[in-house]
Amino acid sequence: MATPLSADAFVRALRAEGVQVVEHDNWRTHNRNHKGPWGPVGGVMLHHTAGTSSVDFCRAGYTELPGPLCIGVLTKHGRVHLIGYGRTNHAGNGSQAVYHAVLAESALPASPGPDAIDGNARFYGFEIENTGDAGDPYPSAQLDAAERVSAAICRAHGWGSGSVIGHKEWTRRKPDPSFSMPGMRSRIAQRLGTRPQPQPGYEPFPGAAFFAAGRRSGLVTAVGKRLAAEGCGRYTQGPGPVWTQADQTSYAAWQRKLGYRGDDADGIPGQASWDKLRVPRA
Repeated sequence: MATPLSADAFVRALRAEGVQVVEHDNWRTHNRNHKGPWGPVGGVMLHHTAGTSSVDFCRAGYTELPGPLCIGVLTKHGRVHLIGYGRTNHAGNGSQAVYHAVLAESALPASPGPDAIDGNARFYGFEIENTGDAGDPYPSAQLDAAERVSAAICRAHGWGSGSVIGHKEWTRRKPDPSFSMPGMRSRIAQRLGTRPQPQPGYEPFPGAAFFAAGRRSGLVTAVGKRLAAEGCGRYTQGPGPVWTQADQTSYAAWQRKLGYRGDDADGIPGQASWDKLRVPRA
């Protein structure tokens, strides 16, 4: 599980992955957060809209299900229209067994279990414009956009392709999206495999979730030493092998040194700042 990306970090991740982004008014603050939490998040959920001309509909929703109904709508031309950010009415309740499999990036259960987990709080949700009928194909540009959006979020959080599921895999109530999710995960995995590798002699990024309070590892000590060497150490003693608030404060100083601001300088390592820190291999 992870803290959701800030809106700015999210859109940067999409653009870095080559996503064609269309930003709609106030998308950063249009959400359902007043109805409950968003986060920690554990994955990405894909849907199809069951209709056309879907951007305005997904932004506004309807009486029984107010919008936004997703974070972004993927249109036929492969553009990703950002219409909201935060908790959205896209997933509803779903299977606890599926959620545990997503977190472990293990094989999904053959059939979803009872609807017991609030998916709106735990997933980034995207609607792909399609009726869901056999006569409505998904253009290659649209499938490419779904692949890129999913990979961008996984890359930013240090997740693999097993963190991406379809609505139909979340609950028995839904049939979407009407394409092969194993096939889409294969595409995402291939794209994630093109991630630039760390320079020889340096530790690979262990993922943001590694840096939880109380984590004990020699890698934590190595990170602290590099932060101190960069003039970003904010320790009264140490650094030591346990990830503490002092480590997070020091890493935030490193992020600010790189030019990050606001939520992007929260002290939790991300791929880009990690690569620049160059933590030596143990």
